[in-house]
Amino acid sequence: MPIYSRNKVSFKALLEQYFSFRNETKSLEPLSELIRNLRESDFEDILGFLRVNHDITKNFGYYIRNIFKDKPFNLSLTEANILSENAFYPEFKKRLLNKILPAVENENTVWFLVDSVSVRPLRDLQYFRDLEDEQLTEFFKLLEIDDFITHPNVKLELLFSMNILAWRIIGNAMDVEVVNMAPEYRKFDNPFVALQNELDILNENYKQDPDFDLSSKDEHYKQIKVYLQQGLDFVSLAFKNSAKYGISGKINQSLLKIRQQLDRMGEILAVMVIDDKEEAVLKSKQLFFNILEYKSHKTNLRDLVADSTTLMSHLITNHTAETGTHYITSNRRDYVKMFLKASGGGIIVGCLVVLKLFFGSLSGSDFSHAILYSFNYAMGFIMIYLMSFTLATKQPAMTAATMAKVLSEGENTQKNYVDFAHLVSKVFRTQFIAFMGNVLLSFPVALILIYGLDVLFQQNFAAEKATKLLQDQDPFHSKAIFHACIAGFFLFISGIISGNVANSSVFYHIPKRIAKNPFLNYFLGEKRAKSISEYYSRNWPGIMSNLWFGIFLGITGPIGLFLGLDLDIRHITFAAGNVALGFYGKGFNVDTYTVLLTITTVFIIGFFNFAVSFGLSMVLAFRSRKVNFGEVREIYREIFRYFMRNPLRFFLPIKSEKLDIRAQEMVDNTVSTKSEDQ
Repeated sequence: MPIYSRNKVSFKALLEQYFSFRNETKSLEPLSELIRNLRESDFEDILGFLRVNHDITKNFGYYIRNIFKDKPFNLSLTEANILSENAFYPEFKKRLLNKILPAVENENTVWFLVDSVSVRPLRDLQYFRDLEDEQLTEFFKLLEIDDFITHPNVKLELLFSMNILAWRIIGNAMDVEVVNMAPEYRKFDNPFVALQNELDILNENYKQDPDFDLSSKDEHYKQIKVYLQQGLDFVSLAFKNSAKYGISGKINQSLLKIRQQLDRMGEILAVMVIDDKEEAVLKSKQLFFNILEYKSHKTNLRDLVADSTTLMSHLITNHTAETGTHYITSNRRDYVKMFLKASGGGIIVGCLVVLKLFFGSLSGSDFSHAILYSFNYAMGFIMIYLMSFTLATKQPAMTAATMAKVLSEGENTQKNYVDFAHLVSKVFRTQFIAFMGNVLLSFPVALILIYGLDVLFQQNFAAEKATKLLQDQDPFHSKAIFHACIAGFFLFISGIISGNVANSSVFYHIPKRIAKNPFLNYFLGEKRAKSISEYYSRNWPGIMSNLWFGIFLGITGPIGLFLGLDLDIRHITFAAGNVALGFYGKGFNVDTYTVLLTITTVFIIGFFNFAVSFGLSMVLAFRSRKVNFGEVREIYREIFRYFMRNPLRFFLPIKSEKLDIRAQEMVDNTVSTKSEDQ
């Protein structure tokens, strides 16, 4: 008969069926059926039945003790819900496989027993947690398993589990890259080695006296707790230092694993400590709950993704937050300066629009067009970046990170919410003036260039594609808004790339390697090598971000054509240039409706570029810094109230001395620790 039979009978009937006699079997079928039917029975009725049927209760208790007898449970304590791989993707693949096709385990272990009898461990765990504490205590006492935790073999198994975890912690913590993350600890005794020394003493005590009980007053217990805390402090410091030294995925996983193992050791230690006999049943129940909880989360993919990505996203947004401070205008001078920078970006984009028109007219495959478009975009964006000009929609990913950093590190009071709302107004007006600078220059530049080419070659190069260029700006007859959202998504991704490249550069000490490179120092000299190092540190993340942003924009359209999907991108600055080409291609013979619609759509495209990029960046930044989303709602209300009171401040640099100073202090006080390579 299969263990998981669909024919369900009452819990009492199962007890009578299997335990009306002394059942010597070690089969898991009885326990499996009982667990499956347990949730559908009233637990108080079960207890009442066990109270009056002494023989069945005695036989049931014997069966439970018998199937657990000589079954090691260290795997359930040392493996379940603890990272087993030193990289995210192998761990993800392993958990996914185990979720779909559970691993074949040793049948003589508690690990296999729990897997076999509990098909839905999370639901079973929740059922037991919902029971009253007195009910479960009585259940344990009736089955005579209330002193399970005091058995010598159980104590040894717990101690063995702690030793396994300690050995693994030392192996990971002694890795040179992990040690380098917390150089402060080089001056102190290593807490992990000291922890193992204390465990060796505890091992010796249990070896000499198997009935030895660990109490909360025991010096070794106190010392182990101290070393466990010092180990956790080491991990916290290493994570904190990641802003300064950078971090790799492997080190991130290693530190997460060390922290999980230290936490698990603390939980095992807490179960082992018994100050009086009454605590034995409490600790026995706790061990039961712990094993079931660990097993219920052993293939949890959501927790794995959350734990593994939170720090990396924090570091990525940390680096973009530093950049974001440059995109917030504080006064009229900054406002005008931003307009001029955006105008420079608009001039370059106007040229790129005309270049793309010519690249599109060349005969060739979709693949060749993808290369040409990507080159066009990437070249232009890198030029804008290196010439210190601004592309408006590149700002949101940076400023979102800055704002999330301010929220997570500041005191969340009403006064701070008002200051933050003022900071948002400064960000918004910066975006507004950057939009205006881009659009007001890209339109006339594209128009002048296409007119100049017409005069020079006596041909209207925009005439052939004019109709399509204008139709693409029609939100009612094209997917302009959807395509604007795609561009916004790529803007968000380019921000992630910038942060990731900056983090990798810091972690691998690339600027230092360039500065100290013997070849460069010999041929170029120390001063020139240092200049190259500083240039790389300052510009490389931005160059790579703009390069990939250009590639993403360039390949989207051709990939859409290849797949037969209506995929493309719409960017406010390019849209303005395309409208200029469309008008010229039509000989300016365009009706008023089309003029108004296309110009309005340009700003709608800009809004969705901004909204998607900024929204996704804020979600990533909030998540990475664990900002309370309940507080976010109150912040949005305050921003709306501030807008209703001061609408012009969201568009013009109206001075407010107090608020300007306080908002600037919020940003200055949360600037991240600079890396050692910068």
